[in-house]
Amino acid sequence: YLQEHGYHVYNQLFNTADFFLPNCEYFKRRLLKLGCDPNKIVVHHSGIDCNKFVFSPRYPPTDGIRIAMSGRLVEKKGIEYGIRTVAKLSKVKSIEFIIIGDGYLRSNLEQLIQTLNVGDIIELTGAKNQPETVDLLNTCHLFIAPSVTAENGDQEGIPNVLKEAMCLGMPVIGTYHSGIPELIEDGISGFLVPERDVEALYEKLCFLIENPQVWIKMGQAGRAYVEKHYNSDLLNDRLIEIYQQVLANN
Repeated sequence: YLQEHGYHVYNQLFNTADFFLPNCEYFKRRLLKLGCDPNKIVVHHSGIDCNKFVFSPRYPPTDGIRIAMSGRLVEKKGIEYGIRTVAKLSKVKSIEFIIIGDGYLRSNLEQLIQTLNVGDIIELTGAKNQPETVDLLNTCHLFIAPSVTAENGDQEGIPNVLKEAMCLGMPVIGTYHSGIPELIEDGISGFLVPERDVEALYEKLCFLIENPQVWIKMGQAGRAYVEKHYNSDLLNDRLIEIYQQVLANN
């Protein structure tokens, strides 16, 4: 939107609106850089209902490791890099890769899977509702979110499905992208890698596959962090406080 309309497109909004609620510190910094009044802005995370996601410790299977990712099949999700990494990994590890979601890049990704000759280990499930997604995630061991900044500037905030995977007890790998580093504590609940870096993603997946003894501790850390910072019940209470404060100030 900024690329299309210019970096002054929000000036009138900044002057007339009473308050702004970006969903991560990264977007707050961007808004401040665009000219938003720092006294009219507070980060308010997008929360999830943690009660809907039952923690389940991950243990190494007797057969192959199942890796999952979920999201619309669009550029900013970085699915191409997940596929390329899994193709590289499949040469040395017994794995499966489940991609949950649908979108305009599906045919491109199907072609990439065919080109890399990994159709036997990668499944594009299509779009699923939340209970179906949870059921699929509960069959998997590791979760990746290799998000990137799209060519047109489109970016993630903090993907809710990443919070959900952490709540379920899955070790996760994300990228240094937008608000994702605010969710994943690198080396504690999972790992962070640079955008579009297949080699870095490959190395971290290899580490997790070769060291399953860290899975439970990482899963517990992820669950605890989401419950503390992204619990919708707590965030809803905080949102009411913010509304009341804004109303009182006006």
